[in-house]
Amino acid sequence: MPLDPTRLGSAVPEWTVRWTDTESLLYALAVGAGQADPLAELAFTTENTDGVAQQVVPSFAVVLGFGSGMPDVGDYDPTRAVHAEQEVELDGPLPPAGEARVSTTVTEMWDKGRDAIVWTETVLTDVTTGRRLSRSRTGAFLGGAGGFGGERGTSGAWEQPTAPPDHEVAFATRPEQALLYRLTGDRNPLHADPAFAARGGFERPILHGMCTYGYATRLLVNTVAGGDAARLASIAGRFTRPVLPGDALSLHVWGDTDGARFRVLAASGDPVIDRGRVTLRQH
Repeated sequence: MPLDPTRLGSAVPEWTVRWTDTESLLYALAVGAGQADPLAELAFTTENTDGVAQQVVPSFAVVLGFGSGMPDVGDYDPTRAVHAEQEVELDGPLPPAGEARVSTTVTEMWDKGRDAIVWTETVLTDVTTGRRLSRSRTGAFLGGAGGFGGERGTSGAWEQPTAPPDHEVAFATRPEQALLYRLTGDRNPLHADPAFAARGGFERPILHGMCTYGYATRLLVNTVAGGDAARLASIAGRFTRPVLPGDALSLHVWGDTDGARFRVLAASGDPVIDRGRVTLRQH
């Protein structure tokens, strides 16, 4: 059944999210911090190491706004709903603990014929200071939900670099990675329930796209931002292929004037995150 285009602009009621350093530390572990070397990323994985101030992996902003879910956009098959694209802008480093107001609005509905893509925008605002913390744009691919007569949408401007990458970082998720990552808030059974995953056409539960995105964000902080999470101003990418927990991956990064372009590739060489872009703020 196609989506309802009259739901464009709809929103969920504003709500409040609270988190402590336990949640921000758990998120860092869920996106691989300390996996290769437990002593290598103590700023992300500990809050009490002498001489090391705790930092938050910037993509945690998306997780903080996740609990509201997507506003009502009409009927669709949840087994055919997958994360398609993610963008996040940060107004500064995220605090390890805090409280924020969350607002989520449907901003675009793209009709791809048989299928659809719905874009939502989520803004986090610090309750204490009134300062905006982040703005996230999430694109959800909804299989079989097209045909409602909306605009097809655009692919955006992104040029594939032809030069060899400036950085190439090999990494691997763990077999139980999806079970760990789901504890950060995304309990979609697609990532844990074999029967549910099979109904969606997958041979086994797949890894959350946002888990791979979090790995990429953390590695980009380490490779192009000198380990300083406060320098990351925005990051965006398109999810192009599913990843299975335990898969070996590699991050390819091409630096430019204000940040970098990047891709995350599977062992086959096929991209799993494409059209990646990260911008840095200068201190």
